[in-house]
Amino acid sequence: MPDSLRIHVADHPLIAHKLTTLRDVRTDSPTFRRLADELVALLAYEATRGIRVEQVAVSTPVAPAMGVKLADPRPIVVPILRAGLGMLDGMMRLLPTAEVGFLGMIRDEESLTVSTYADRVPQSLAGRQVFLLDPMLATGGTLVDAINLLLGRGATDVTAICLLAAPEGLERLRRAFDDRDVAVTVVTAGLDERLNDKGYIVPGLGDAGDRLYGVVG
Repeated sequence: MPDSLRIHVADHPLIAHKLTTLRDVRTDSPTFRRLADELVALLAYEATRGIRVEQVAVSTPVAPAMGVKLADPRPIVVPILRAGLGMLDGMMRLLPTAEVGFLGMIRDEESLTVSTYADRVPQSLAGRQVFLLDPMLATGGTLVDAINLLLGRGATDVTAICLLAAPEGLERLRRAFDDRDVAVTVVTAGLDERLNDKGYIVPGLGDAGDRLYGVVG
């Protein structure tokens, strides 16, 4: 049976430096997008440590050599719209041969319930490693629903990459997946204090979608 939910809080001075600037209310959208892209690329190195590879023989200019290449079937990267789109380029820079799916999920600000409005994910994910992109792990409702959708299509190895996480969200994921025969991992740049009464991470960095793309009415 795979391990229980695994949590990895990346501990690196460059990650902490970029996250601090993302938090700053004075950081404008273009700078926020660039830094989020750079931060995701750093988190992707941590998230892909367990990526599946297979041995391959190559010839260097000097002699034959053994190495590795990504194993088939290829991994798939799934950003959760809309804020997850701001993380896609940084992830694909590291995994240019991965396939990309899209999930559109929205949280009701009053009830905090999540609904799916767009689904461009393969119907079969059997044997695929899935990397799920969502900037903020707050209540955990969006990630739990997204991971359940992926597991329902045959995935057994899902890694969620988040800029920030709250203890309440991680606890919700533990309750949802600790006793299931699946491998679920969360890789994040920071674990913050708590959620406020509106479900926002404190101290957090505000609404990631709005800070990436501007406020949409």
